[in-house]
Amino acid sequence: MTRLNAVLCCSLNFVVFASPAAANPEDVVVKIHAAVRFPDPVQPWARVQPQQNYGTGVIIEGKRILTNAHIVGYGTEIYVEDRKGGARHEAKVQALNFDVDLAILTVSDDKFFQKRAALSRAASLPRIQDRVSIFGFPIGGNDMSVTRGEVSRIEYGNYGRGVGPVIQVSAAINPGNSGGPAVVEDKMIGLVVSRVQNAQNIGTVIPNEEIELFLEDIKRGKPEGKPVIALNTVYQNLENQALRRKFQVDASVEGVLVQVPSLTDARSPLRAFDVLTKIGDYPINNFGQVQLKNGRRAPFSYLVPQLARDGAVAFTVWRQGKDVPIAVPVTTQDHRLLRPYQGETLSYFIHGPLVFAQAKSDDVSLYAQLNRTLYMDNSPLVTRADELVRFPGEELVVVSSRMFSHPTSKGYMDPVGKTVKEINGHAIKNLRHLVETLRDSTDEYLSIRFADNFSELLVFDRKAMNKATEEILDDSGIPESRRGSPNMLKVWQGAQK
Repeated sequence: MTRLNAVLCCSLNFVVFASPAAANPEDVVVKIHAAVRFPDPVQPWARVQPQQNYGTGVIIEGKRILTNAHIVGYGTEIYVEDRKGGARHEAKVQALNFDVDLAILTVSDDKFFQKRAALSRAASLPRIQDRVSIFGFPIGGNDMSVTRGEVSRIEYGNYGRGVGPVIQVSAAINPGNSGGPAVVEDKMIGLVVSRVQNAQNIGTVIPNEEIELFLEDIKRGKPEGKPVIALNTVYQNLENQALRRKFQVDASVEGVLVQVPSLTDARSPLRAFDVLTKIGDYPINNFGQVQLKNGRRAPFSYLVPQLARDGAVAFTVWRQGKDVPIAVPVTTQDHRLLRPYQGETLSYFIHGPLVFAQAKSDDVSLYAQLNRTLYMDNSPLVTRADELVRFPGEELVVVSSRMFSHPTSKGYMDPVGKTVKEINGHAIKNLRHLVETLRDSTDEYLSIRFADNFSELLVFDRKAMNKATEEILDDSGIPESRRGSPNMLKVWQGAQK
């Protein structure tokens, strides 16, 4: 989906379209019950027990319900009910985006929406100290709760790959409030997403600006998020005087230092130790911030979606004493090497005593529990956690589960949580490539190396490995159809894309 020219293209003050029919917030807030099954990398072939999630949603235009993605993502059964405790209505996920934590539900029974007008959304950010009401269904009761406080702070934070405003409120927020509307003067200013840990009466609200971007994405297809800079680049503040003297940055120059460009050849518009001084016509200060037209300061990356044109955004860099205009490529595709779960199933494959899976950022802490040396042995799960892919299709492949007990693994230390580097000398590009390498090998042995400092070389008899797989699946009660995820089984069986 392309949105480089469509997002907030005319102004830096976002425009929203409020519902034509006003609604009382108390009449359009619903309780959500969701049974969710998250992927389990330790036993990816098994259907895990569902977890019960409870949260809040709000009716918006188009007979839809807006809520948080973390409430309904991976939901197998989802129901909504109004504050009066009436009948539960089955709901389906129409769209979700985990990066911004937003989801849309639909209800097939149109009667549910009778006499329920959509809640109007404010067309601008609230003011500090505006009185705000939080509607939702927190734990501790069945009826709707309303808590009140003030808008205490508006900052700019990360929404997955992008940057956007975040509203902090002083109203009490508890588990179950997530997905409910925050309301100022009978208009929704955003959606409650969480409360701040170890703090009293502090909560976070996703503002309407992010909601409108999400809804615009839905109109164009599957939400992919904001366009972001497509280079793996680090920016450093230029406040330190010794740093400025080292690179001979004039006292009149403000900006941020380009420390590590992702490309080192002529294809990269950025060079090491360039100073980014402007994005479009907006000056960048020494802390990487720009002054917006509404008077607020935000990280310069916040302006990338607004200023992107034809797959690039205009910057000015200070290079060798001169101002140089450049065009930096942007993308809506997710090029993160370690991506979080976004509603998809986990890709995996069992071969002999080993379970291989695509590495996900959400699972790194689990692997650290299973492998106590993970954070000490130079694992790519740690050292490359914030990187973009180095080539199309790159992904890390990890041994996601403890080895099955079988004579073929005798004497080997358990490699759970380790990233596969190569098989029989072939550098592994991704899980598909690993399965193809196993499938097409004609060598007598399979030699597996891992990408860290303290791993054994695992060597298996190739033919014995195939036989061991059958024995392990049979002994563990795993049907052949679940030896791998459907996409990896097709690869193993030689099917084309």
